[in-house]
Amino acid sequence: MATAPSAMNGMRRTGIVLAGLVAGLAMLPGVGLAAPAGPTQLGAADMALLNGVRLAGLWEMPAGTMAAEKGTTDRVRQVGTEIAAQHDELDQLVVEAANKLGVQLPTEPNTAQKGWLTEMQNASGARFDRIFVDRLRAAHGAIFPVIGAVRSGTRNETVRKLAEQANGFVMTHMTLLESTGLVRYAELPPVALPAPQDDSLVAAAQANAEFGTGLSATVIWTVLIGALALGGLATIRVFKR
Repeated sequence: MATAPSAMNGMRRTGIVLAGLVAGLAMLPGVGLAAPAGPTQLGAADMALLNGVRLAGLWEMPAGTMAAEKGTTDRVRQVGTEIAAQHDELDQLVVEAANKLGVQLPTEPNTAQKGWLTEMQNASGARFDRIFVDRLRAAHGAIFPVIGAVRSGTRNETVRKLAEQANGFVMTHMTLLESTGLVRYAELPPVALPAPQDDSLVAAAQANAEFGTGLSATVIWTVLIGALALGGLATIRVFKR
């Protein structure tokens, strides 16, 4: 059966309207059709957290195992066992997050961490206990501000969740290490806070300005309405022709 002229005219007008809307979008400066989603976009601070958590596990797991074997007190051995076990759990979490985000993580400790492990391997008795507690507690204290800044400023849900998880582990480990009674608080260096205009990693994470358009919902709706208006004008012109 032949298609009725009215139906054909309706289909033709629908096609012209759609073409007009596309033309309206093309006429707006700086506006185009959305491209297919690409790889997950992460900032430098996001990667610093992922790598930092991974590196912590790579050296603190063997450090905890050494403490479980070489510690001179029951408490040091217990703390070493618990930290090694918890870092194994945290390491699984960061690997899962990295796989989800499609990023690669370190596979071995960095140079400084290898040096700490060597220092612990060469130590024994009470000296080993002291090195174990001092090195691990200092390392946990160093990653605290990174975790807080990334948790506050990241735009990635997976990274935000990892920051929350890591924060719990780090706080627990600090408490465990302090429970040995070996922390010499009077000898700790003064606390150094970042300056208000500091452009360090913490400040960069808080600003979280590595990427993003910065467009508000109002701007987005204005652009869409403008596109529809221009598309309507283009459609009217086609009908007049």
